[in-house]
Amino acid sequence: MTTGFEDAGDSAGSGDSGCSGDSAGSGDLGDADLARLAALHGVATSYSPAPGRTVAVPASAVVAALAALGVDAAAPGAVRTALAARERELRERLLPPTVVHWAGDPQGPTALAALPPGTRLRVETEDGEEREAAEGLPLGVHRVTAVAPDGRTGHAHLVVAPDRLPAPPGRSYGLLVQLYSLLSRRSWGMGDLGDLAELAGWAGRTAGAGFVQVNPLHAAVPGAPTDPSPYRPSSRRFPDPVHLRIEAVPEFAHVEGRERLSALLERAERLRAAVLDKGALIDRDAVWDLKREALELVLAVPLGPGRQAAYDDFRAAHGQALEDHATWYALAETHGSDWHHWPDELRDPRSAATARARTDLADRVAFHTRLAWLTDDQLRGAQRVASEAGMPVGIVHDLAVGVHPAGADAWAQQDVFAAGTSVGAPPDAFNARGQDWGLPPWRPDRLAATGHAPYRDLLRALFRYAGALRIDHVMGLFRLWWVPQGSPPTEGTYVRYDAEAMLAILALEATRAGAVVIGEDLGTVEPGVRETLQRRGVLGTSVLWFERDWDGDGRPLPPDRWRADCLATATTHDLPPTAARLTGDHVDLRARLGLLTRPAAEERAEATADTAEWLALLGSLGLVDRAAAGPPGTDEEEEIRAVHRFLLRTPARLIGVWLPDGVGDRRPQNLPGTWDQYPNWRLPIADREGRPVPLEELTALPRLSALLAVFTQFAGVSATAMGPRARALPGGSLT
Repeated sequence: MTTGFEDAGDSAGSGDSGCSGDSAGSGDLGDADLARLAALHGVATSYSPAPGRTVAVPASAVVAALAALGVDAAAPGAVRTALAARERELRERLLPPTVVHWAGDPQGPTALAALPPGTRLRVETEDGEEREAAEGLPLGVHRVTAVAPDGRTGHAHLVVAPDRLPAPPGRSYGLLVQLYSLLSRRSWGMGDLGDLAELAGWAGRTAGAGFVQVNPLHAAVPGAPTDPSPYRPSSRRFPDPVHLRIEAVPEFAHVEGRERLSALLERAERLRAAVLDKGALIDRDAVWDLKREALELVLAVPLGPGRQAAYDDFRAAHGQALEDHATWYALAETHGSDWHHWPDELRDPRSAATARARTDLADRVAFHTRLAWLTDDQLRGAQRVASEAGMPVGIVHDLAVGVHPAGADAWAQQDVFAAGTSVGAPPDAFNARGQDWGLPPWRPDRLAATGHAPYRDLLRALFRYAGALRIDHVMGLFRLWWVPQGSPPTEGTYVRYDAEAMLAILALEATRAGAVVIGEDLGTVEPGVRETLQRRGVLGTSVLWFERDWDGDGRPLPPDRWRADCLATATTHDLPPTAARLTGDHVDLRARLGLLTRPAAEERAEATADTAEWLALLGSLGLVDRAAAGPPGTDEEEEIRAVHRFLLRTPARLIGVWLPDGVGDRRPQNLPGTWDQYPNWRLPIADREGRPVPLEELTALPRLSALLAVFTQFAGVSATAMGPRARALPGGSLT
């Protein structure tokens, strides 16, 4: 997740979410029946924040989680009734809702092997083909019907998945950037998809980069002020049109009202200049107001036959989900951006009143449908540019862990979201109060009943334009910490998901797209999760400052002991840039904002010692060019290059360079624990003096060229002659 570390936990599990979960004795809650009922629904009654330590969760959290799953456990009698019903259901059913078959497993699914002798199977494949057996099925999500000799009938979704996700095509490095922060002299006050394509084309052709990773580009909840966090979107399935390069829309050239369009372009120039030349913060609301006005003109231009056919294909591919998405935005223009406050009859996306409103607002629905298509088209264009520039991976998109409770997805998919709860994290060593991210979780039982259709559709939509996908808080494929509404995060509990099904569907859709998947697994994770993810081909995330020998002496972890199946970086959007870490500026910033929990002198001393240990290791490995640098701590540029030479020494399959590190930016893009005290998600990339650096200047900076030369030189080619055929980086060695 985007805020801090996660907890350690008890053993990882997989299988049907309805019958897996953290076991607990009656002593945890003082009620054996409630503990048993919770376990049968995948609700934890305790968790382990550290090895050898178990914490019981409040009974109120268990009762609330069960209520969100449609199970009444408010009184002892209700618990007994629900427990009897659940045990009877599990005893009598032939199949769980979802069954997984890994293509390389000769044994086949256990659930099918456990059927009573004489059970007849009928399979309807994803393509509609009827079969009498489950053997030899193609990859896909199929429907299985089982009829037992005693007349019982069972139905299940059968996921046939490849054993592993696609691996990166060789070892490569890439750039990490928050797209809104990457302004060019052509963008309208914040970075856009034209800037992304330009960066990818430049980085691939001249610097040998294999990928560019960006923040989530999901559709935001409209309204001023808009929540600037890209991790609280209105919809994860559809992208945000605020990222459109307006001039790149083909119909832009045929707008009739040129005077009005020219006035908008002049306003865009002033908005851009305010950020780049006058030190203003990025104002997403102002950018969107301007772009929306321009798009009203652009979308008035009729589509040509070929464009119309492409648009029709897009609408057919996304069907009802696209219609719901556009309808929500049309209704939000009239009734506000929180559907909970709409007229009662419009809160149901399937009501007759909503159908009438969709007809009455047909023009606005069509407008928002077109916006989704245009944005999808430019996203696919950016990936195409990256591929043509020789990038073996291309654009790495980021999947947020959830959606805003007031937004389009929460409205359209009410049946699969758990009402009255939100996702967060329990207390840990870094946050004693726990965390509540304000994102409603999916109900695992409803996901399973649909064959995880919302999840499948989400992945397919993202993989349309992603060379790779980063999954925020990838541990959420296994379990999530549910916080009951009105309770502090300390009074939540874990709810288990069908991790095997989630991973199988991820493997299936990633394979179909030929895309790599990176899991954000920072912090401590419950035992078995990283091993399971690695076995299935999901890369992890390793950040230099956290890679220490935690099971030994606690010192920085030597490069040869790093894991290979990961994206290795020096920092992230939630952490200080490397220059700030090396100079201690990050401590000064938190001290100025009153965020320190200890005296500033103690924090500075600890930060200085931490940095000194890493610099000592870099020096002992000969990674600091002392001919180019002065005494330790006096040449931050050389030390930043040394940090990245260290990353090259690790066996990591992918290495990420935080783009602001290439210009000396000292400001984090997001400072967890702050809201209005710090301009989170609103800062343009700037140099060490805080002067914004547009894309055109950034790509010509000697400092950035010197940093990227660390990778191009050790790939055996000149930093200025890196071409599409010279992509591979050395594994584990600089020689």
